[in-house]
Amino acid sequence: MTWIGLIQAFGILLIAWHNNLGESVNVPFPPARPTASNLANICTQGQGRPRYADSFFPRSGAGHFKRRGKAINRLESWYARCCGLPAERLCCARQAWKEALSQFCTEEFMTMSGHYECCRMDGDERWTCFDSELPNPDYEATPGYTAPAMPFEPGFDFDVNAC
Repeated sequence: MTWIGLIQAFGILLIAWHNNLGESVNVPFPPARPTASNLANICTQGQGRPRYADSFFPRSGAGHFKRRGKAINRLESWYARCCGLPAERLCCARQAWKEALSQFCTEEFMTMSGHYECCRMDGDERWTCFDSELPNPDYEATPGYTAPAMPFEPGFDFDVNAC
């Protein structure tokens, strides 16, 4: 591991420690739409992308970041399932992406706070919005980071007939 990798890994641990002290958090969001060009990274670098355990967040506040983290965790869980499919990986990943973000929007509208901008849109306009201003469009791993074990997230049923 390089010095840069060690510094980045330490930074992630330091952020998690600071978060437990009640300071503000950030969850890079939204995830990019799966494409033929980022699918390999989705499937091979999943354990190197952040997950957001409850302990990452302060005990109160930051609800919008918690919902983002939950959506990322859910999506990464579903991507792992899709990546196990030999023929329909991309179609499955796209369905998982849409379903995870749809559930995120449903959760956003259950709150009294402001809602994520893309959630206020419908149809293709919503998906185009979510696929803009991406923090990690290529699904690259964070050097030196290994995702903690997270439970499988229920709620996604891949429909091969929709491909």
